Amino acid sequence: MKRVVSLVLFLVVFIPIIWVLVYKFEGKKPVVDIQLPSLYLKKSYEMSLDVTDHKTGLRKIIVSIIQEGKEKVLLKKQYKASNFLELLPESKTIRDLFIIPVESWKYGMTDGDAVIRIMVSDYSWRGWNKGNIFYIEKKVIIDSKPPRISVLTKRHNIQRSGTALVIYKLFEENLKSGVKVGDNFFPGHSGLFENKNIYTAFFALNHMQGPGSQISVVAEDMAGNITKRGFYHYIRDKNFKTDILNISDRFLELKMPDFDVGAKNGFFQESKNPLLKKFLYINRDVRKNNVETILNVPLITENKKYWDGRFLRLKGSARRAGFADRRIYKYKGKEIDRAVHLGVDLASTANAPVKAGNSGRVVFAQFAGIFGNTIMIDHGFGLCSLYSHLSQISVTKGDMVKKGDDIGFTGLTGLAVGDHLHFSMIVHNVFVNPVEWWDDSWIRNNITSKIDFVKQMPSQ
Repeated sequence: MKRVVSLVLFLVVFIPIIWVLVYKFEGKKPVVDIQLPSLYLKKSYEMSLDVTDHKTGLRKIIVSIIQEGKEKVLLKKQYKASNFLELLPESKTIRDLFIIPVESWKYGMTDGDAVIRIMVSDYSWRGWNKGNIFYIEKKVIIDSKPPRISVLTKRHNIQRSGTALVIYKLFEENLKSGVKVGDNFFPGHSGLFENKNIYTAFFALNHMQGPGSQISVVAEDMAGNITKRGFYHYIRDKNFKTDILNISDRFLELKMPDFDVGAKNGFFQESKNPLLKKFLYINRDVRKNNVETILNVPLITENKKYWDGRFLRLKGSARRAGFADRRIYKYKGKEIDRAVHLGVDLASTANAPVKAGNSGRVVFAQFAGIFGNTIMIDHGFGLCSLYSHLSQISVTKGDMVKKGDDIGFTGLTGLAVGDHLHFSMIVHNVFVNPVEWWDDSWIRNNITSKIDFVKQMPSQ
């Protein structure tokens, strides 16, 4: 009988006590997920905190920012203790989420190094009932001042579909800077001058941008502080001609088999005129994809000025189509499509040798859909030249070429009607009018004179 009483007493009293002691003395720290948007604190800065303790529950959270002995508590929260045996539902808090604004400029703190300190404890009886403690200090940098920009060049004349150059100086490192034209961003590049704080940015207007376009130099620091600096510029408008292209059955029979559109071929066969349906798909969808592919190439450029003087034009050639010509496509007298021609078509003799317009590095040398066999040369600082519809490519990607080097031969690959060279100039991600780059006086007045002017400055 005594054994039974002892066993019952052990089961009823001692086992729960042992269980409580083991449970309450658990040794796992709270789990804390900290999300800092950046190590650099600016005026609009928020950090997020996700704290969890599935054992004994959360006890206390303290978050503060400290700089040179000055401390500001950003968050302090004490949670209620659970009942002894936790028999009641929801008797403890096991998780909490916070979005904490960090407004260091309100706390009398200055730009420079600081520390964000986070302490989270639970209701474990460890540490003389202080609980398991999560503790961390995160080093941050307070930066509330926007960058400084000084525009060094004085005049910036540009026309619709044209190019311009601005040179400016920054006063701190690790900035993202360049020129904003509307919503498009043209990155600035260091490296043209001995002073690494002087930046060069080629920028452009596309064929749809004219007078009234918003242009400014912008700089953003690591904290996200942004400065916009306007500068003098004059935008000259320009009109483009309209050209009608008659699409014949002979053209469709000649060119459409050159394009492999995969499973789409079966879709076109269901139409009354499969070749015309295929042409419209190529002229719209394939053209759009090919243009995007081409314009992605100059986004990675070298901070070196490889080119010198005006760009060469195809020798002995006549212009067959101009830049930004508005093309209307007609089939049997009826308009079927429209497009904009983003280059200049030059015709000479068949399979005429094509030479590099200027020195640079070959960054693209392959078939490119409607452009046919295509070569692109990076001339540095986001400036590229493009040569399309070639019958033969004589260079490979990565080759360095000099002005006048043979790079291929004219042809009619892609969506070309007759043997010719399609020549384009690209600034970062915008096709621009090549005519400017064939003009010595334009280059001297708008590009090289600015570079020479800045080189003669005392700071340089």
